[in-house]
Amino acid sequence: MALADHLRELRARLLRIAVMLVVGITVAWFFYDFLFSLLLEPYEDAREQLEAKGVNSTGVITGVATSLLLRLKISALAAVVVTSPFWLHEIWAFIVPGLHPHERRWTRVFALTAGPLFIAGVATAYYVLPKGMEVLIGFTPGSLQSLVDFGDYFRFLTRMLLVFGVAFEIPLFVVMLSLAGVVSGKALGAYRPWIVVGTFVFAAVATPSTDPFSMLMLALPMTLLFLVSEGIARIIDRRRHKRAVEEGLEGLDDDAASPLSYSREDVTTSRLDEDD
Repeated sequence: MALADHLRELRARLLRIAVMLVVGITVAWFFYDFLFSLLLEPYEDAREQLEAKGVNSTGVITGVATSLLLRLKISALAAVVVTSPFWLHEIWAFIVPGLHPHERRWTRVFALTAGPLFIAGVATAYYVLPKGMEVLIGFTPGSLQSLVDFGDYFRFLTRMLLVFGVAFEIPLFVVMLSLAGVVSGKALGAYRPWIVVGTFVFAAVATPSTDPFSMLMLALPMTLLFLVSEGIARIIDRRRHKRAVEEGLEGLDDDAASPLSYSREDVTTSRLDEDD
């Protein structure tokens, strides 16, 4: 495809993502009361634990237009989370034409895995939020009352949910890099100790609550997912090596020319071109 065709396809996919998000925001707008209660529940759970320890905390909303903006933000957050399988698929579908036919088989795997992984990360963050907030608000002196502005709370919650959701996608992108030949399972195994240490450092920096419980709840699943992705990368390496042996390409330098043979099945066209 020419550069203009790539840009046309990118524009079309971005428009589809935008339409999905607008529809999601519109639907979430009518479920605002339920979503508000759902987002407030971690704070309510933390407040109950804090009251047992003698720490008083109250949620407040300040500003004239804050309530309207919060409704829009909550609706947008719900739309991003619920439509994540769709916009992740659109991103992946834009990359697919650049892959070889045998690599496109993983498209369905990506589409079926990316969304659930993102939602699993969001669910994990939602589970650890009460404990993180309990630790942070628990530093309030007993003679004072903690006033938690819901706008600040929502920003804290959003950052926590998105950090966990994106972090759970990292092993999937490791598999993508392995499919593209950028990294190998052997290289991942050699650098495994450093990657595990880096995962815990990332979890400590990325979690806004800064408490060790939240850090572990992010680092441990990420480490487990990385180990799974390393295993998948090693399987890909073995299959790639077996194919190289069958084609007589084993031991050739990366810069060496390889025989070119194209079939009609190897040539793909954009769906936009098909529509034209």
